[in-house]
Amino acid sequence: MKENGLLLVNLGSPDTPTTPDVKRYLKEFLSDRNVIEMPPALWQPLLRGIIIPMRSWRSATFYRNCWTKEGSPLIVYTEHLVKKVQALMPDWTVKMAMNYGHPAISDTITAMKKECRHLTVLPLFPFFTKSTTQTVIDKVTATDPNAKIIDRFSTEEGYLTLLTKQIQTAWDNGNYDKLLISYHGIPTAMVNHGDPYRDETEAATAELIKRLDIPEEKIKMAYQSKFGPMPWLKPYLRNTLLNEAQLGHRNVLVAAPSFVADCLETLEEDQVQNYQYFRENGGDNLTMVPSLNDSSEFAQFIAELVKQGR
Repeated sequence: MKENGLLLVNLGSPDTPTTPDVKRYLKEFLSDRNVIEMPPALWQPLLRGIIIPMRSWRSATFYRNCWTKEGSPLIVYTEHLVKKVQALMPDWTVKMAMNYGHPAISDTITAMKKECRHLTVLPLFPFFTKSTTQTVIDKVTATDPNAKIIDRFSTEEGYLTLLTKQIQTAWDNGNYDKLLISYHGIPTAMVNHGDPYRDETEAATAELIKRLDIPEEKIKMAYQSKFGPMPWLKPYLRNTLLNEAQLGHRNVLVAAPSFVADCLETLEEDQVQNYQYFRENGGDNLTMVPSLNDSSEFAQFIAELVKQGR
């Protein structure tokens, strides 16, 4: 038995890009009280009667558009990342789990406890928010109350250095009018109830502005992936893209630091839907900065972060 185990947790994905599997995934995801705070007695009839029937087939189409031969991009990148981290930490047991879908957090922890004495869990979300990180914490502590959880890493020097390099390289390879730093949004109500997400994303943007060799007036911050009728953090990415096109800024680079692995939001929402929207409103070129994905540098950062926090 090994002394230590590391569990990397990402958001999750449907098992296949088919309507039945997407329906099961959305039901689990959108039934999470950390994601949807509306009372279940009001929310569940709406979810089961309207949202899932209307959204599942459409979401399945989007998943099919970005699915790879190996499977879901998010799952595949996380699997590759785990292998690289494991190679850097041969004395540890390194596994992955997903907040929703498979492999499940509880099942994976139960199996890992047979292989190692002490468990460290790293949610692959740089910024803490109730709607992602808290669910990981809840599921982990329900299975192993003694597990150590590293609940955020957006202020870590290694992460900021990697992110800066990734963005700067992409900027230098093009002729862009603007850099938009786009974070996954959350409902404004969550922030009003004390969620630190907005503060953490604003702090990261301020830090990137200091580090990047890009004029500050060419950098803007936005939030994307809004869901439902309630107000979310602003400015919305779509509105920002429209404004930039109207100002004649036709070549835009978008970085999405919330996502460490390319997924539906970066590959379909941004590179397809938002790209088309930008073009329809006068833009020419919308380019995404690749996520850190399964890069060797990102694997090295994770290994060092975990060992330092042991």
